[in-house]
Amino acid sequence: MEMTVFWIAAAVIVLVIDLWAIASVWRTTKTSGTKLGWAVLILVLPVVGFGIWGIAGPRGIAEPPSSKEHSKG
Repeated sequence: MEMTVFWIAAAVIVLVIDLWAIASVWRTTKTSGTKLGWAVLILVLPVVGFGIWGIAGPRGIAEPPSSKEHSKG
């Protein structure tokens, strides 16, 4: 029973990390094809795909609007 709880917890942690990585991929400024490729890699190979994405994945987050209308506070 204890090992089952361990594996379930490990699977949940991997799932959460992979979902975070996929969300990060979709926030980049890369093309849709590039984003889709990274998302598929992370989904098909959850641990290895995340590692590859962490080393070689797309960098940079899409910048928010910079007009003065959006910056009013």
